[in-house]
Amino acid sequence: MKTCLTALLCLSTAAFAADDGFTPLFNGKDLTNWAIPEGDNGHWKVIDGVIDYDACSEAPGKDKNLWTDKEYGDFTLKIDWRLKQTTGLYDMPVVLPDGTHKLDENGKEIKIPTPNADSGIYLRGQGKSQINIWCWPIGSGEVYGYRMDKTMPPEVRAGVTPKVKADKPVGEWNTFEITMKGDRLTVVLNGKTVIENAQLPGVPAKGKLGLQHHGGKNAKTGELSPASSLIQFRNVSIKEL
Repeated sequence: MKTCLTALLCLSTAAFAADDGFTPLFNGKDLTNWAIPEGDNGHWKVIDGVIDYDACSEAPGKDKNLWTDKEYGDFTLKIDWRLKQTTGLYDMPVVLPDGTHKLDENGKEIKIPTPNADSGIYLRGQGKSQINIWCWPIGSGEVYGYRMDKTMPPEVRAGVTPKVKADKPVGEWNTFEITMKGDRLTVVLNGKTVIENAQLPGVPAKGKLGLQHHGGKNAKTGELSPASSLIQFRNVSIKEL
């Protein structure tokens, strides 16, 4: 009876996974469905069932990111991520709810040196529509490229600024649920909505998803620069809408 019950539970779980409409983008074994940067030399890799990156891709040029083979339009993406460790101090501004930076009495940005690591999820094939992953007090999930674009309307810059910090401490796993419909974005981090129906004016209608390279080793010292992307990903799946 116990064996039968276990089998039924397994079948039920499998059926639920098939019916929820999500398709795995990572099989836990290799980087099938992903385009490894040419010349990477093994820095984007799979270790113990997770995508692991050490921020040291040897790919020539600036694009050292890991991109999906396929392009996506409207979708919901589920992905777990974990910052392995921070790499030095990074001068972080104080981000206000409207997306601007806090200034001191002389009109200069207030910056606080803070331990950091930095990566993100590129949407629709471009860096501007990147969902940030980092250690800033504002929290992960913001769209830096739009928040920092002073040509954007104030409501756009405020809309892509996280409403709450939902990150877990460095070393622990986090879960994003990212939904793109047209030029509208919603980001849920660890069950909390940090970005809700924010507009990304001019975002392409379709494009690849990317896992971001950031930082790397200093050519002179050989040390990792502050805010390098020492990161892992797992449980990556997508539902096209």
